Amino acid sequence: MVRLPLTPAEVERGQRLGALLRRARGCRSMLDVALASHISPETLRKIESGRVATPAFPTIAAIADTLGLSLDAVWAEINQAERPVEDQSVPSAARRPSLVS
Repeated sequence: MVRLPLTPAEVERGQRLGALLRRARGCRSMLDVALASHISPETLRKIESGRVATPAFPTIAAIADTLGLSLDAVWAEINQAERPVEDQSVPSAARRPSLVS
């Protein structure tokens, strides 16, 4: 199967996704997050670096769940254009409320 090249918009969206996941991961190790998400550390590294700009939905859902991120907030964040990626912080709305007090 031949895969079509990604558009510049898809590449940028992948970079925003990677930056969001790195910020949300914070001081947690990539290995811990990957294992908790049931994906390989290499896959997480590629997503965070933007090398995999269009990861599968179940992969993103698993990572978001591990990091406590809402999929709605992830979608809204990665589809915002024209905002510098490095200057953004994880919006509080992206975090799901903790069930633990």
